[in-house]
Amino acid sequence: MIGKLIARIKETGAPIVVGLDPQLKFIPEKIKEAAFSECGETLEGAAEAFRLFNRGIIDAVADLVPAVKPQIAMYEQYGLPGLAAFKDTVDYSRQKGLLVIGDIKRGDIGSTSSSYAEAHLGRVQIGASVAVPFGEDFATVNPYLGTDGVKPFIDVCRAEDKGIFVLVKTSNPSSGEFQDRVCDGRPLYELVGEKVREWGELAMDDCGWSDVGAVVGATYPEMGKKLRSVMPKNYILVPGYGAQGGRGKDLKHFFDADGLGAIVNSSRGIIAAWQNEAYAAYGQDGYADAARAAVLAMREDIAEALAS
Repeated sequence: MIGKLIARIKETGAPIVVGLDPQLKFIPEKIKEAAFSECGETLEGAAEAFRLFNRGIIDAVADLVPAVKPQIAMYEQYGLPGLAAFKDTVDYSRQKGLLVIGDIKRGDIGSTSSSYAEAHLGRVQIGASVAVPFGEDFATVNPYLGTDGVKPFIDVCRAEDKGIFVLVKTSNPSSGEFQDRVCDGRPLYELVGEKVREWGELAMDDCGWSDVGAVVGATYPEMGKKLRSVMPKNYILVPGYGAQGGRGKDLKHFFDADGLGAIVNSSRGIIAAWQNEAYAAYGQDGYADAARAAVLAMREDIAEALAS
Protein backbone atom coordinates (compact mmCIF):
# COMPACT_ATOMS: atom_id res chain seq x y z
CA MET A 1 0.00 0.00 0.00
CA ILE A 2 2.82 2.45 0.77
CA GLY A 3 3.94 2.06 -2.84
CA LYS A 4 0.53 3.33 -3.99
CA LEU A 5 0.82 6.33 -1.71
CA ILE A 6 4.32 7.14 -2.96
CA ALA A 7 3.14 6.87 -6.57
CA ARG A 8 0.34 9.35 -5.87
CA ILE A 9 2.72 11.70 -4.09
CA LYS A 10 4.97 11.68 -7.16
CA GLU A 11 2.00 12.23 -9.50
CA THR A 12 0.70 15.23 -7.58
CA GLY A 13 4.03 16.65 -6.41
CA ALA A 14 2.33 17.10 -3.05
CA PRO A 15 3.44 15.12 0.01
CA ILE A 16 0.24 16.38 1.63
CA VAL A 17 -2.73 14.77 3.32
CA VAL A 18 -5.84 16.83 4.01
CA GLY A 19 -7.30 16.20 7.45
CA LEU A 20 -11.07 15.95 7.15
CA ASP A 21 -11.82 16.86 10.76
CA PRO A 22 -15.09 18.78 10.47
CA GLN A 23 -16.64 20.81 13.25
CA LEU A 24 -19.95 22.63 12.95
CA LYS A 25 -18.17 25.95 13.50
CA PHE A 26 -16.14 25.35 10.31
CA ILE A 27 -19.19 24.74 8.14
CA PRO A 28 -20.80 27.60 6.18
CA GLU A 29 -24.28 28.60 7.25
CA LYS A 30 -25.87 27.64 3.92
CA ILE A 31 -24.70 24.05 4.30
CA LYS A 32 -25.93 23.84 7.88
CA GLU A 33 -29.26 25.38 6.91
CA ALA A 34 -29.73 22.82 4.13
CA ALA A 35 -28.80 19.93 6.41
CA PHE A 36 -30.97 21.11 9.30
CA SER A 37 -33.88 21.83 6.98
CA GLU A 38 -33.82 18.22 5.84
CA CYS A 39 -32.92 16.47 9.10
CA GLY A 40 -33.55 18.98 11.87
CA GLU A 41 -31.08 20.17 14.50
CA THR A 42 -30.34 16.58 15.36
CA LEU A 43 -27.50 14.09 15.22
CA GLU A 44 -28.66 13.31 11.71
CA GLY A 45 -28.61 16.99 10.80
CA ALA A 46 -25.02 17.42 12.01
CA ALA A 47 -23.95 14.30 10.13
CA GLU A 48 -25.60 15.52 6.94
CA ALA A 49 -23.80 18.86 7.27
CA PHE A 50 -20.50 16.98 7.59
CA ARG A 51 -21.30 14.87 4.56
CA LEU A 52 -22.10 17.86 2.36
CA PHE A 53 -19.15 19.89 3.62
CA ASN A 54 -16.65 17.07 3.15
CA ARG A 55 -17.79 16.34 -0.37
CA GLY A 56 -17.20 19.95 -1.32
CA ILE A 57 -13.67 19.85 0.08
CA ILE A 58 -12.91 16.50 -1.57
CA ASP A 59 -14.13 17.73 -4.97
CA ALA A 60 -11.89 20.80 -4.65
CA VAL A 61 -8.64 19.05 -3.71
CA ALA A 62 -8.84 15.55 -5.23
CA ASP A 63 -6.56 16.41 -8.14
CA LEU A 64 -3.99 18.14 -5.93
CA VAL A 65 -3.23 15.68 -3.12
CA PRO A 66 -2.72 11.93 -2.79
CA ALA A 67 -4.74 11.33 0.37
CA VAL A 68 -7.18 12.53 3.00
CA LYS A 69 -7.28 11.74 6.72
CA PRO A 70 -10.66 11.78 8.47
CA GLN A 71 -10.37 11.84 12.29
CA ILE A 72 -13.03 9.45 13.51
CA ALA A 73 -13.67 11.23 16.84
CA MET A 74 -15.16 14.21 15.03
CA TYR A 75 -17.78 11.88 13.62
CA GLU A 76 -18.25 9.54 16.60
CA GLN A 77 -19.44 12.40 18.80
CA TYR A 78 -22.60 12.45 16.67
CA GLY A 79 -23.27 8.76 17.26
CA LEU A 80 -24.36 6.37 14.55
CA PRO A 81 -25.31 9.15 12.10
CA GLY A 82 -21.82 10.58 12.54
CA LEU A 83 -20.23 7.21 11.79
CA ALA A 84 -22.39 6.98 8.68
CA ALA A 85 -20.94 10.35 7.59
CA PHE A 86 -17.44 8.99 8.29
CA LYS A 87 -18.15 5.98 6.06
CA ASP A 88 -19.58 8.22 3.35
CA THR A 89 -16.43 10.34 3.50
CA VAL A 90 -14.20 7.27 3.13
CA ASP A 91 -16.21 5.93 0.21
CA TYR A 92 -16.51 9.26 -1.60
CA SER A 93 -12.80 9.97 -1.21
CA ARG A 94 -11.90 6.62 -2.73
CA GLN A 95 -14.35 7.21 -5.59
CA LYS A 96 -12.41 10.38 -6.33
CA GLY A 97 -9.12 8.48 -6.48
CA LEU A 98 -7.83 9.50 -3.06
CA LEU A 99 -6.20 7.19 -0.55
CA VAL A 100 -7.70 7.35 2.92
CA ILE A 101 -5.82 7.38 6.22
CA GLY A 102 -8.29 6.54 8.97
CA ASP A 103 -7.16 8.53 12.00
CA ILE A 104 -8.50 6.10 14.58
CA LYS A 105 -5.52 5.72 16.99
CA ARG A 106 -6.53 2.22 18.02
CA GLY A 107 -4.42 -0.30 19.92
CA ASP A 108 -5.48 -2.84 22.54
CA ILE A 109 -4.98 -6.46 23.57
CA GLY A 110 -4.54 -8.86 20.66
CA SER A 111 -8.12 -9.98 20.08
CA THR A 112 -9.46 -6.43 20.36
CA SER A 113 -6.80 -5.03 18.04
CA SER A 114 -7.68 -7.75 15.55
CA SER A 115 -11.27 -6.52 15.58
CA TYR A 116 -10.20 -2.91 15.14
CA ALA A 117 -7.91 -3.89 12.28
CA GLU A 118 -10.59 -5.91 10.51
CA ALA A 119 -13.12 -3.10 10.99
CA HIS A 120 -10.97 -0.40 9.43
CA LEU A 121 -8.53 -2.16 7.12
CA GLY A 122 -9.95 -5.59 6.52
CA ARG A 123 -13.19 -7.45 6.08
CA VAL A 124 -15.53 -9.56 8.20
CA GLN A 125 -17.14 -12.91 7.56
CA ILE A 126 -20.89 -13.01 8.06
CA GLY A 127 -22.17 -16.50 7.37
CA ALA A 128 -21.34 -17.20 3.74
CA SER A 129 -20.82 -13.52 2.97
CA VAL A 130 -17.87 -11.16 3.36
CA ALA A 131 -18.30 -7.45 4.07
CA VAL A 132 -15.98 -4.44 4.30
CA PRO A 133 -17.00 -2.32 7.32
CA PHE A 134 -15.12 0.99 6.82
CA GLY A 135 -12.52 0.36 4.14
CA GLU A 136 -9.69 2.82 4.79
CA ASP A 137 -6.28 2.28 3.18
CA PHE A 138 -4.23 3.17 6.27
CA ALA A 139 -4.96 3.56 9.97
CA THR A 140 -3.17 5.25 12.85
CA VAL A 141 -2.22 2.92 15.70
CA ASN A 142 -1.32 3.51 19.36
CA PRO A 143 1.65 1.33 20.39
CA TYR A 144 1.22 1.63 24.16
CA LEU A 145 0.27 -2.04 24.57
CA GLY A 146 3.31 -3.18 22.61
CA THR A 147 3.51 -5.86 19.97
CA ASP A 148 0.27 -7.50 21.16
CA GLY A 149 -1.63 -4.41 20.07
CA VAL A 150 0.24 -3.71 16.83
CA LYS A 151 0.90 -7.14 15.31
CA PRO A 152 -2.80 -7.79 14.49
CA PHE A 153 -2.80 -4.64 12.39
CA ILE A 154 0.35 -5.75 10.59
CA ASP A 155 -1.24 -9.14 9.87
CA VAL A 156 -4.25 -7.46 8.25
CA CYS A 157 -1.98 -5.08 6.33
CA ARG A 158 -0.12 -8.02 4.84
CA ALA A 159 -3.32 -9.88 3.97
CA GLU A 160 -5.17 -6.89 2.51
CA ASP A 161 -2.32 -4.70 1.14
CA LYS A 162 -2.99 -1.92 3.64
CA GLY A 163 -0.79 0.22 5.89
CA ILE A 164 -0.53 1.77 9.35
CA PHE A 165 1.12 4.76 10.99
CA VAL A 166 2.22 4.13 14.58
CA LEU A 167 2.29 7.02 17.07
CA VAL A 168 5.92 7.79 17.93
CA LYS A 169 6.23 11.51 18.75
CA THR A 170 2.94 13.35 18.56
CA SER A 171 2.49 17.06 17.90
CA ASN A 172 0.50 18.04 21.01
CA PRO A 173 2.19 20.18 23.71
CA SER A 174 1.94 17.59 26.51
CA SER A 175 3.31 14.70 24.43
CA GLY A 176 6.58 14.92 26.33
CA GLU A 177 4.98 13.89 29.61
CA PHE A 178 5.52 10.30 28.52
CA GLN A 179 7.16 10.31 25.10
CA ASP A 180 10.23 12.29 26.19
CA ARG A 181 10.88 10.26 29.34
CA VAL A 182 14.40 8.88 29.45
CA CYS A 183 14.63 5.08 29.58
CA ASP A 184 18.05 3.42 29.72
CA GLY A 185 19.59 6.74 28.82
CA ARG A 186 17.40 7.39 25.76
CA PRO A 187 14.06 9.12 25.20
CA LEU A 188 11.06 6.81 24.99
CA TYR A 189 10.04 8.11 21.56
CA GLU A 190 13.38 6.93 20.17
CA LEU A 191 12.85 3.46 21.59
CA VAL A 192 9.37 3.37 20.06
CA GLY A 193 10.88 4.47 16.75
CA GLU A 194 13.26 1.52 16.87
CA LYS A 195 10.33 -0.80 17.52
CA VAL A 196 8.50 0.69 14.52
CA ARG A 197 11.57 -0.06 12.40
CA GLU A 198 11.48 -3.65 13.69
CA TRP A 199 7.76 -4.02 13.03
CA GLY A 200 8.25 -2.46 9.63
CA GLU A 201 10.54 -5.27 8.57
CA LEU A 202 7.52 -7.59 8.79
CA ALA A 203 5.67 -5.65 6.08
CA MET A 204 8.09 -4.36 3.46
CA ASP A 205 6.58 -3.17 0.19
CA ASP A 206 8.17 -3.92 -3.18
CA CYS A 207 9.03 -0.23 -3.47
CA GLY A 208 11.56 -0.58 -0.62
CA TRP A 209 9.50 1.23 2.02
CA SER A 210 7.49 -0.44 4.75
CA ASP A 211 3.72 -0.48 5.05
CA VAL A 212 4.33 0.28 8.74
CA GLY A 213 4.93 4.01 9.14
CA ALA A 214 5.22 6.43 12.05
CA VAL A 215 3.50 9.57 13.30
CA VAL A 216 5.97 12.34 14.20
CA GLY A 217 4.78 15.91 14.78
CA ALA A 218 6.02 18.87 12.73
CA THR A 219 6.22 20.81 15.99
CA TYR A 220 9.34 18.82 16.96
CA PRO A 221 11.70 19.14 13.96
CA GLU A 222 14.90 18.13 15.77
CA MET A 223 13.25 14.97 17.04
CA GLY A 224 11.95 14.37 13.53
CA LYS A 225 15.51 14.59 12.21
CA LYS A 226 16.67 11.97 14.71
CA LEU A 227 13.73 9.68 14.03
CA ARG A 228 14.27 9.88 10.26
CA SER A 229 17.67 8.23 10.86
CA VAL A 230 16.21 5.71 13.32
CA MET A 231 13.49 4.67 10.84
CA PRO A 232 15.12 4.92 7.40
CA LYS A 233 12.47 2.84 5.58
CA ASN A 234 9.34 3.84 7.50
CA TYR A 235 7.20 6.61 6.05
CA ILE A 236 6.42 9.43 8.48
CA LEU A 237 2.97 10.98 8.79
CA VAL A 238 3.61 14.52 10.00
CA PRO A 239 0.76 16.31 11.85
CA GLY A 240 1.07 19.77 13.34
CA TYR A 241 1.51 21.82 10.15
CA GLY A 242 -0.28 25.15 9.97
CA ALA A 243 -2.73 25.71 12.82
CA GLN A 244 -0.46 23.96 15.36
CA GLY A 245 2.58 25.99 14.31
CA GLY A 246 4.54 23.75 11.93
CA ARG A 247 5.87 25.30 8.72
CA GLY A 248 7.66 24.07 5.63
CA LYS A 249 11.05 25.09 6.99
CA ASP A 250 10.53 22.69 9.90
CA LEU A 251 9.96 19.70 7.67
CA LYS A 252 13.07 19.17 5.57
CA HIS A 253 14.65 16.59 7.85
CA PHE A 254 11.51 14.46 7.90
CA PHE A 255 12.27 13.60 4.26
CA ASP A 256 15.12 11.61 2.79
CA ALA A 257 17.62 12.84 0.21
CA ASP A 258 15.19 12.01 -2.61
CA GLY A 259 12.40 14.10 -1.12
CA LEU A 260 10.48 11.01 -0.04
CA GLY A 261 9.73 9.50 3.34
CA ALA A 262 7.08 11.84 4.72
CA ILE A 263 3.55 13.05 4.13
CA VAL A 264 2.40 16.20 5.92
CA ASN A 265 -1.08 16.68 7.34
CA SER A 266 -3.05 19.90 7.58
CA SER A 267 -6.62 19.84 8.83
CA ARG A 268 -8.32 23.10 9.86
CA GLY A 269 -5.65 25.11 8.02
CA ILE A 270 -7.23 23.74 4.84
CA ILE A 271 -10.85 22.85 5.57
CA ALA A 272 -11.45 26.06 7.54
CA ALA A 273 -9.25 28.24 5.34
CA TRP A 274 -12.25 30.38 4.38
CA GLN A 275 -12.30 31.65 8.00
CA ASN A 276 -8.64 32.69 7.76
CA GLU A 277 -7.99 36.34 6.94
CA ALA A 278 -5.68 35.32 4.10
CA TYR A 279 -8.57 33.61 2.31
CA ALA A 280 -11.45 35.76 3.52
CA ALA A 281 -12.18 37.00 0.00
CA TYR A 282 -13.55 33.57 -0.92
CA GLY A 283 -16.38 33.93 1.59
CA GLN A 284 -18.61 31.15 2.84
CA ASP A 285 -19.79 30.17 -0.62
CA GLY A 286 -16.19 29.75 -1.72
CA TYR A 287 -15.09 27.59 1.21
CA ALA A 288 -14.00 24.77 -1.08
CA ASP A 289 -12.05 27.12 -3.34
CA ALA A 290 -10.36 28.56 -0.26
CA ALA A 291 -9.37 25.02 0.74
CA ARG A 292 -7.88 24.47 -2.70
CA ALA A 293 -5.92 27.71 -2.46
CA ALA A 294 -4.60 26.67 0.97
CA VAL A 295 -3.40 23.34 -0.45
CA LEU A 296 -1.59 25.09 -3.28
CA ALA A 297 0.11 27.45 -0.81
CA MET A 298 1.11 24.52 1.39
CA ARG A 299 2.51 22.61 -1.57
CA GLU A 300 4.63 25.60 -2.53
CA ASP A 301 5.83 26.08 1.06
CA ILE A 302 6.96 22.45 1.34
CA ALA A 303 8.58 22.45 -2.10
CA GLU A 304 10.60 25.57 -1.26
CA ALA A 305 11.75 24.00 2.00
CA LEU A 306 12.85 20.78 0.31
CA ALA A 307 14.72 22.71 -2.39
CA SER A 308 16.69 24.81 0.09
